[in-house]
Amino acid sequence: MAKATTPDQDFLEFVIKALVDHPDDVEIDRKVDEMGVLLSLKVHPEDMGQVVGREGSTARSIRTLVRIVGLKNHARVNLKIEEPAGGRPQGKRSSDKDLEDLKL
Repeated sequence: MAKATTPDQDFLEFVIKALVDHPDDVEIDRKVDEMGVLLSLKVHPEDMGQVVGREGSTARSIRTLVRIVGLKNHARVNLKIEEPAGGRPQGKRSSDKDLEDLKL
């Protein structure tokens, strides 16, 4: 049986799945307390850059839109983007390869 969702959750899921390369890995958890609604977002580690954007601009925009959806439904909604386990994926940078080529 599918879990009941809310307009703010549905909207966030729609936006995030349209942005990322791994839409099946998108998880949204919703908690309600006296401060309002907290949506916690988990995405595939490779998709973090697309969700956060340059200098956090995409994340800021998504947070603003989610708050507006919440206001329309008379709720204070905040978004928390969960850092993937292990942080940012560590790949070799091109400068590392350049140093290896020098065989120092």
